[in-house]
Amino acid sequence: MNLWQDREFAEKLLKEHTKSDSLIKHALSVEAAMRAMARHFGEDEMAWGMVGLLHDLDYEAHPDEHCKYTPGLLREAGYDEVFVRAVLSHGYGLCTDVEPLTDMEKSVFAVDELTGLVLACVYVRPSRSIMDLELKSVRKKWKDKAFAAGCNRQVIADGIERLGMTWDEVTACVIQGMKENAQALGIA
Repeated sequence: MNLWQDREFAEKLLKEHTKSDSLIKHALSVEAAMRAMARHFGEDEMAWGMVGLLHDLDYEAHPDEHCKYTPGLLREAGYDEVFVRAVLSHGYGLCTDVEPLTDMEKSVFAVDELTGLVLACVYVRPSRSIMDLELKSVRKKWKDKAFAAGCNRQVIADGIERLGMTWDEVTACVIQGMKENAQALGIA
């Protein structure tokens, strides 16, 4: 069985280790963003999505040791080393020394924090829906350092630079991916 393609298995694994609705919503957001990024690069949306879905697998149980337990959990579940490396790359410079090198790794590094900023933008909209969120609204909030201050803008900027894309291109992918999964995210 190719676990890169088994979403049901990945979701079960996620929910085994993550009970918080907000962390599950974050995982679903990163999954959606990664699928959109895969589409941009002409890559396998399911595989990239699984990396996004499982990127914070150990966070709830070990927030101060994030990414220390994830490799063991993923290997025990049957994921290969390429998958483990991709997941670990999202924490580069923060909680791992796994530098993002592939487009998939660079993408998860960039979109992890960016999904939080986009979600915060949705929550302050009168509609509380991503369906009417425009890129310019996110750009305006991006410049306001006090808004969603917990989203590490330096990590986002570094990830975008590594991708060789513009801020607008990456953010548009994230918004589009999240729009496509708006029902599951509760932001339709």
